[in-house]
Amino acid sequence: MSTTTLTAPIRVNTAGVHTRPSLGRLVAVELRKMVNTRAGFWLQIATVAITVLAVTVRTVVGDAADHTFGSILEVGLKPAAVLLPVVGILLVTSEWSQRTGMITFALVPMRSRVLGAKLIASLVLAMATLAMGVTVVAAGVLAASPGVDGTWSDIAPLIGQSAIYLGGGMVVGVAFGAIVLAPAPAIVALFALPTAWLAVTSLSFFGDVGPWVDTGRALGPLSREVVDGTQWAQAGTSLALWMLLPLLIGIWRITRREVAV
Repeated sequence: MSTTTLTAPIRVNTAGVHTRPSLGRLVAVELRKMVNTRAGFWLQIATVAITVLAVTVRTVVGDAADHTFGSILEVGLKPAAVLLPVVGILLVTSEWSQRTGMITFALVPMRSRVLGAKLIASLVLAMATLAMGVTVVAAGVLAASPGVDGTWSDIAPLIGQSAIYLGGGMVVGVAFGAIVLAPAPAIVALFALPTAWLAVTSLSFFGDVGPWVDTGRALGPLSREVVDGTQWAQAGTSLALWMLLPLLIGIWRITRREVAV
């Protein structure tokens, strides 16, 4: 993996006093970092390519009546839901794996600002990916089932729920990267831990606990159907467990971790 080191230079005002870079500038730098590594660049290219392929295959399979916006949206967002968290992990761990942390934190000593910029940048990328996915899905629906009744039902709430679906998954990736601070172990943990947890919560001993603590079952319906109050509560509980708690641990770890030269 190669990268171009990008930093947010400290500005000097007319009095010769250094001023810290704005949050917007930090976010812009973090957005550029996500495409300035071969891994980040090709992950995003793969996301677009697989999304187009998945939507194309879905629109040619089955009858026109089955090609509703909701059914195709679910398929179209799956590639992004899997790959975007990996981009979030690489965004955080690059400061250690690429040894840019010394420069970054020397220019911006308040590490929480850097992590905040990374979070905002990751959400911006998630929303941009959602917009791309919705555009591809809409084009597929228009081509596959023009004029079919019910094709475009619930489009607004589904897009809103999908924003939470992709955004939540992206922040989970950032949180895992902040805890582990190494790309390979963080990516393994991102996929292995939820899978192992799903196996555990599937046991009869846990009964109906699974949908409340498993992100796969809790967040899956967000891109498929308009969810009810109970489903929203399940999504919130699972995000608190898999997103909020790891993020808080990651913030604590980053603000105290020594940066190697």
